[in-house]
Order: sequence, then C-alpha cells, then structure tokens
Amino acid sequence: MKQMRSWIPLPLYTQVLIAVICGALLGAVFGQEPYLGGLRNEQLGKLGLFVVTLLKTLAVPLIFFAILDALIRSSLPLRQGGKLLVICLINVSVAMAIGLVIMNTWQPGLAWLGHVDELLHLVPGAKPSAAALERVQAGAQSPIEYLAAYIPRTIMEPFSSNNIIGVVLLALGLGATLRLIRSKHNHSSLVNVLVRTIERIYAWLVQILGWIILVVPLAVFGVVAQVVGKAGVGVFSVLWIFLAAMLLGLAVHALVYYPLVAWLVGKKSPKVYLGQGADAIMTAVSCNSSLATVPVTLRCLERMQVSPQSARLAACVGTNLNNDGITLYEAMAALFLAQALGFNLPMANQVLIVFASIIAGAGVAGIPEAGLIVLPLVLAAAGLPDDVIVAAIPLIMTVDWIIARARSGVNVMSDMLVAILLDVGQARPATELEPLPCPSEAARPTEPQIF
Repeated sequence: MKQMRSWIPLPLYTQVLIAVICGALLGAVFGQEPYLGGLRNEQLGKLGLFVVTLLKTLAVPLIFFAILDALIRSSLPLRQGGKLLVICLINVSVAMAIGLVIMNTWQPGLAWLGHVDELLHLVPGAKPSAAALERVQAGAQSPIEYLAAYIPRTIMEPFSSNNIIGVVLLALGLGATLRLIRSKHNHSSLVNVLVRTIERIYAWLVQILGWIILVVPLAVFGVVAQVVGKAGVGVFSVLWIFLAAMLLGLAVHALVYYPLVAWLVGKKSPKVYLGQGADAIMTAVSCNSSLATVPVTLRCLERMQVSPQSARLAACVGTNLNNDGITLYEAMAALFLAQALGFNLPMANQVLIVFASIIAGAGVAGIPEAGLIVLPLVLAAAGLPDDVIVAAIPLIMTVDWIIARARSGVNVMSDMLVAILLDVGQARPATELEPLPCPSEAARPTEPQIF
C-alpha cells in the first residue's frame, strides 16, 4: 500500500495550531455576521462537527479489526506470554490508580463547571435531554446493572450502539477462536482466505482513517471559528487546566513509577533506564508513534543489556498491550468531563470507566491518532450523552496534539519497562535465546505519513 502524504508539508500538530489561530481570528473578526457570499462561522462549525462524527463512526469497526489483526499476527510463547500479560496488567492498573487519585483529590474538571454547558448552547442541537443526564447521575443504576448493560444481546448490537466494551469482548472471543482454528488447520484455504480478508479490511480502515485525519485541521478551524464567533476567545481560558491534569497523570506514571520499578525490580538504575532509553522516548515524542519507534526501542534495550527475546517480545508483540499512556488519558478525560458537567459518579462507576479505557486501548498501537479515535467511545461508555461528546471533543482537539506526544512517550517507556521485567530471572543467557521476529512493515497496514 502506498504511503499517503498530506497535501500540506507540515506536521499534523503544526496544522492544528495554525487552524486554531486562523479559526480564532475569523471568529473574533466576523462573529456571527455573514461574509464571503453569506457564509457564516456557524456553517463552518457544522462541517467541523461532521468530521468528529465520522471519527466516531469509524472507531468501532477499526478497533474491532485492529484487535482481530493483532490476535492473528501475534506469536506469544506460553510462559513468556503469561508473564507479559501479568506485567502489562499491573502497569495499567497502577496507571489507573494514579489517574483516579488525581481526579478525585484535585477534581480539576470542576474548573470547567458551566463552561461545557455554555459550549453545548453554542453547538446547534447539542443540549442533552434531562433523561440522558439522569442516566449518568449516581444511583440511576447499580454497578452490576450498569455493567450488564454493556454485554451485547446480539452480535451486531455493539456496532449499532457504539458499545465499545461489547465490541472488544466480541473481537477477543472471535480472534481467539480464529487463532485456535488456524493453529489446527494451518493449511486450510478457507482459514487463510478469512485471515487475509481481515488483514485487508483492517488496512482499508486504516487508510480511510488517514484520509479523515488529513481534514482534522479543517474541522478544528471550523469549530473554533464558530465557538469564538459566539462566545469570544475567552472560551479557551480554561483549557490549560485540562492540559495540566492530563500531563500530570502521565508524568507521575512515567517519571516516578516506571524508573522506580525498573530500579527496584529490574535492577536498572534511573540513569540507565532514562539515560539509555532517551533516544526511544524522544523519537516517540517527535513522531507521535510507539509503533514507528520500535527499531529505536530495540537499540536502546540492547544498550541496557536486555536479552533479544525479551526486547522483541515487549517491543514487537507487547506494544499492542503496553498502551498505558492511552488508557490513562482516556479514563482521566472521561472523569474530567463528568466533573465539568457536575456528575457525581460513585467509585463503582469510575472503575467501570477505567475498565472501558483498558479494554478500548487493546490492540490500537498501530492505529494513527489512536487516543483521539478511542476517546469518543470511552466517553460514551462513561454514560456521557452523544451531544456532550460531539460538542466537547473539538475543544479538546486544540491541545490533544501536545498530550498525544506525551502518550506516545509513555507507551515507549512502558515497552522498555516490560522488556526489563521480562528479563528478570531468565534461566538462559541472552545469547542462547532465539530472537522473536518483529512484524515487518509489509505485514502491517501502513500508517498515513502525516508526521
């Protein structure tokens, strides 16, 4: 598949910054008045929201086929695979605990209290009904009833209702079944055709996503022009609190937990872990992709004297599971918006949001802008009305490019930590271990070349 290049030779984050500046200027100058033959900023905003709707529509099938593709391709030795899953589960659990502590002690979303309601009034038709808000309030459902609502009643139901938990559970079940059938009937033409079909559909979906991502700056431009045209530039005065909250959670997990565990358990001092891994971390921050950073990650792990088997298992296979940055961000963003809307979510419902974030992050490492794709589905799993999601996401987009780079850096640091921990207690010298092959570029859908 040919790599798709943006028609503007600028990184995506630069395009988004330019779009925010131009949209704010257009909104401040013309307000709600017509210009260019009757065009209004409100009409630009509707076009921008259309792009957000497309992202949400594409997210469910994309995640479904991404998980199927990852399960079919991945090769996990039983003992090492079990150890990998346990390490990843512990890491992401700590990440979620950090996020919950920050959101419940600081409660940064309260700084947005009233501003989201104001934004909803700016977007046509984006005022949620009283019934929709009631479903999110504490006590509306017991935790068991709330969780049971996400269990799919039919195979197609999760796709029609954007039920991300149901979609992931269905993909895991189907993927495990296909993997079992393939192992028993490896030479079956029908099985091979089915596998190739899944790979081809996933590649097509990634390509379509690339086309949508190319117009994301235009969507941001339109929505910013509309919002500033109606509310003025003051609407962005509270964005810093969202950015600070997200970066704080990512920083505590990456700069405190990871180095501490690498030192105490993996016997790699912070100087070795952060110093020898700096190239991989900075590459991930620069290109905003943990998958594209895999070759650099492997070189850094080699300098840390991690065995090739552990390095390749963590960086090549485990990268589909080591998405601490994405899952932490999704959960914190959902809780932030819930606080901003004045929802008093009990701990049981917050844990469900965490669970949705964890399973939504499974297998999305190869998806461009994975955090932005998964976010609407996690917000929906949190019980937030669709109108709130569609209205709030364009505002979040204006700072997401910063958070996205931090997420990628955290994901790469997670890959390196997992490799170090896998290497603890190895029975054989590294030279006797057979290297696990990384998936080749040809074997994966090519990400859009936009960075």
